[in-house]
Amino acid sequence: MKVRVKLYAMLADYLPAGAVKNEVDVELPEGTAVSEALASLQMPIEQCHLVLVNGVFIAPSERSARRLAEGDALAVWPPVAGG
Repeated sequence: MKVRVKLYAMLADYLPAGAVKNEVDVELPEGTAVSEALASLQMPIEQCHLVLVNGVFIAPSERSARRLAEGDALAVWPPVAGG
């Protein structure tokens, strides 16, 4: 299945080849969990602070249970610091 992955800030370094700006379509097996998709991109899990699927927040405790579907958009932001 094809899923659109959008990685923001420093996480964009983990996008595979073929990414345009901060997003890319990736091919994943049917029923891939959010946590499995993140692991396939080899991102440090502690850097995956805000995770959305189709604009809906996925809490860390739900990421291994939430399955992706064809055409989903997975967006991830790292922790943000500021002042």
